[in-house]
Amino acid sequence: VQLVESGGGLVETGGSLRLSCVAVSGNFGDYNIAWFRQVPGKERVGLSCISNYDGTTKYTDSTEGRFAISSDYDKKTVYLQMSNLKPEDTAVYYCAGEYFGNCGFSSLRYDYWGQGTQVTVAA
Repeated sequence: VQLVESGGGLVETGGSLRLSCVAVSGNFGDYNIAWFRQVPGKERVGLSCISNYDGTTKYTDSTEGRFAISSDYDKKTVYLQMSNLKPEDTAVYYCAGEYFGNCGFSSLRYDYWGQGTQVTVAA
C-alpha cells in the first residue's frame, strides 16, 4: 500500500486540524492504518490506529482524548482529527500501514509509511 498524508500546517494553541492519509495503491481493507508523530532527535511515537477490516480503533495516552481516528473506505482515506492542540503537539505526523496486524504501536510493525506532514502549534 502507498500512503500520502496531508492536512498539516500552522495552528494556534487550542485550535484544530484534520490530517488525511490516502491509500493511493493497495487493497485498503487489508491494512491497519496508524498515526505516529516525530520530533527531531526523538523516536516516532504512536498515537492511534484503525483496522480497516473490522473497524477496531486504538489510542495511546499521548492523544490525551483530544484526537479521533476515522476511516472512509470509499475514499480509501484515514483521518486524524486533532483538537485543543498544544505547542507540544508540534511534530511531523506520519501514517503507516500494517498488513493484517493487530494495531500495535511499535513503528517496527509497519512496513509502509507516508512522507509525513508537518504540524506546528504556535504558543
